[in-house]
Amino acid sequence: MKDLALDIRVEKAQQSRINEVDFNNITFGKTMSDHMFVADYRDGKWQDLRIVPYNSFSLSPATSSLHYGQSIFEGLKAFRNVQNPEEVLVFRPQENAKRLNVSAERICMPSIPEEIVMAGLHKLLEIDKDWVPSTPDSSLYIRPFMFATDEFLGMRPSETYTFAIITAPAGAYYSKALNVKVEKEFSRTAPGGTGFAKVAGNYAASLLPAKLAAQQGYDQLLWTDAKEHKYIEESGTMNVMFDIDGTFVTAPTIPVEDTILRSITRLTVIELIEDMGHKVEERHISVDEVIESIKNGKMRGAFGIGTAVTIAPFAKIANDGVDYELPADYTFSTELKAKFQGIQKGEIEDTKGWTYKI
Repeated sequence: MKDLALDIRVEKAQQSRINEVDFNNITFGKTMSDHMFVADYRDGKWQDLRIVPYNSFSLSPATSSLHYGQSIFEGLKAFRNVQNPEEVLVFRPQENAKRLNVSAERICMPSIPEEIVMAGLHKLLEIDKDWVPSTPDSSLYIRPFMFATDEFLGMRPSETYTFAIITAPAGAYYSKALNVKVEKEFSRTAPGGTGFAKVAGNYAASLLPAKLAAQQGYDQLLWTDAKEHKYIEESGTMNVMFDIDGTFVTAPTIPVEDTILRSITRLTVIELIEDMGHKVEERHISVDEVIESIKNGKMRGAFGIGTAVTIAPFAKIANDGVDYELPADYTFSTELKAKFQGIQKGEIEDTKGWTYKI
């Protein structure tokens, strides 16, 4: 990927804003790096590949994505290599490029060649390498996204699109184990919908139920299936894993289940758990099974899995107005996170070819 001879125009910022940033106090998603990569889809092809100073887009009030929701995104992270601080490691970016096109296909957007995504990402991080933090629990969060740009109010797929990559230094997403609530009234998505894709509308639909749960003192939701509210699917913006008597259970993703996002962190975690000698079952798991396993002492622990959080342990699961405490002495999720992040940061040898070096 590094040798691709794509024509990427570069316009550098006249003055960096990096000296304004307190890297010991980073709020997730608030501070953007100096530059962004942008490409436009017009006349049936991607063109005008460019690195430009981070700035606002100029959009018509009739921009179709504002009205009909043709908008998708990805999330991944870059880390400073602990063994070689001059080197930046990006974790499994090719998987994000592939999943971006899965999302694009679902809502009738054009695919973007992986080489454009990777070449743009590589050049962007070369220019903004100094923005990759080295403080504990920190990373450079990377947000590729695509949206429709036709100035047209008719209901049809747009004929023009913009793809961009922006980056932001980030600290830890959560600082404590989470209290989560089983959601049985609202649904994140439904069979045949867009649950398996990173479509902006999926996240909009989650905001109200998450806000209501927060008002009740919970950090996140455990989403259940839309038909019966019987089976657990995801937790907030994370996949979820349950350690039941030493077997790790997680809900299935496509092609078995199209309501659940196929997280790249989840793929990695499954492989790491199996490498550590434990069994993983990808199957439907009911709310009743989860609660019963807590009651009979078989539930050793549970945790969310996602790019932003990496691994977030649960302290409490609420169901039908009852709070169920999880074992406070559960340490496996902490050990798993340390191994995961060790590979991401170059502390542990990457034998899988997961890290992309810049």
